[in-house]
Amino acid sequence: MSSAHDRLAGLIRSARSVVALTGAGVSVPSGIPDFRSPGTGLWENVDPMEVAHISVWRRDPQRFWSFYGQRFAVLEGKQPNGAHRALAALDIPVVTQNIDGLHGRAGSRDVIEIHGSIATASCQVDRSRYPLAEVRRRLEAAADGVPRCDCGEALKPDVVLFGELLDEAAMARASALAAGADLMLCVGSSLEVYPAAGLPELTLEAGGRIAVITKSATPFDRFAAVRLGEDVEEELGAVMAALANGGH
Repeated sequence: MSSAHDRLAGLIRSARSVVALTGAGVSVPSGIPDFRSPGTGLWENVDPMEVAHISVWRRDPQRFWSFYGQRFAVLEGKQPNGAHRALAALDIPVVTQNIDGLHGRAGSRDVIEIHGSIATASCQVDRSRYPLAEVRRRLEAAADGVPRCDCGEALKPDVVLFGELLDEAAMARASALAAGADLMLCVGSSLEVYPAAGLPELTLEAGGRIAVITKSATPFDRFAAVRLGEDVEEELGAVMAALANGGH
């Protein structure tokens, strides 16, 4: 355990309000690939604009669902890891860019999913909503590979696709939490994709501090009060140990 872990433990203990911002890297230890890592990234061999854009869903739902069906398969059976559990144990609000639902399953009580969730899919015509298990059942049973509403329209996962705006209420809540935080823990995020990448700016502008816990370099590294760059599960585990030991 390093002085950096002790320092972050002290910042967490002394802060009146702490919020976490998480990206794909927090779920990598659970076996879910992130988007941009060389060799394993989700976008390594596919252009997201060609498969995960709202226009593709509208124009060619078969192509869209051939990709999203694979995403469902990748996410199936995945469990929260130690990083998810550490954030749940801290009992702080978690703003996440992830759609996998693992923060909630780990026990976090206040999760703001700014990119939506794969937990449901909806009909854009009659607004019917179906849980993931039913969407998968319809996907597997569909002759054309497109899960459909009872009315016959193609379903859309309740996630924010490329070309769509983020949910206004979720972003407003996330922004308020960021602006009001004494400390923001930025975990497993490249902090390059806006508007989520603007949240640490709000914390800093309001006089709060940020801690960056992720392997890859980020634009916010030089502003971080603490920078931890190894495996997120190990780093957060060390911070939790320092908190338990009374680290300052």
